[in-house]
Amino acid sequence: MTAHPIFFAILLLFQGDDQGVPVPPPHSSSNAILEMLRASGPIALTVLGLLALASLFSWAIILGKWIGFRRARSQSRAFLRAFRKAARLQEIGAISEQYKPSPLVNVFDEVYETYRRQTGGYGPPRNITALERTAQSASSEALTYMEQRLTWLATIGAISPFIGLFGTIMGIVDAFHGLGTAGAATLRAVAPGVSEALITTAAGLVVAVPAVIAYNQFSARIREFGSRMDDFARELLNSMEEITLRPQQDPLERERAAMQEPGRGVY
Repeated sequence: MTAHPIFFAILLLFQGDDQGVPVPPPHSSSNAILEMLRASGPIALTVLGLLALASLFSWAIILGKWIGFRRARSQSRAFLRAFRKAARLQEIGAISEQYKPSPLVNVFDEVYETYRRQTGGYGPPRNITALERTAQSASSEALTYMEQRLTWLATIGAISPFIGLFGTIMGIVDAFHGLGTAGAATLRAVAPGVSEALITTAAGLVVAVPAVIAYNQFSARIREFGSRMDDFARELLNSMEEITLRPQQDPLERERAAMQEPGRGVY
């Protein structure tokens, strides 16, 4: 409650000191920003340079992740269609490299390689628990790869406002220094420092907001990919877990043959 009288007293003081001073003509917003940049001191320019570098780095990560996740999503859908249409695991193993951007391919390759070491590529698996552990490890490895450089987005989103705040503080210090140098509390004395403070604050927010939004969106997509890999791993292990296979019969072939038996179908 005591801040309001102080604020109005300072405002009246500024107005009283600026009486008789000609008011400059209004400028466009773009010209005003350029003038503030030219009037900024070395500390503000350093802060703005750091924020510009952080913004370029974050946007490079954002665009790279967006393209990579888009390809992974489309290739995952195509790989699932090919997997469900194939009659033998060998057929999927031969074409899995075509869908390599998909994280599901990593799960399939690791599980299928473990299955081949156990059985030679035919018959029921000898140790389904080992296949489950392999699927979990492959999923974790794929998620770790997809999370690369995401921490940079979180870091940039967290520290950019504070870097802008540092420029704000230094701008306020410069404003008070201008007050002491001018010997009078005038807007002309404090305006350069205030404008410097405001532009660094705005720059910090401009850098931080896209980085935080991108980090949250990409984190949600990674969780979605994790769920899809878990579902695919269960589907793949179910196709291998049949224990009544004939010798030299592929698990997928056995599963499709069972679905075609009289009285059985897809539920």
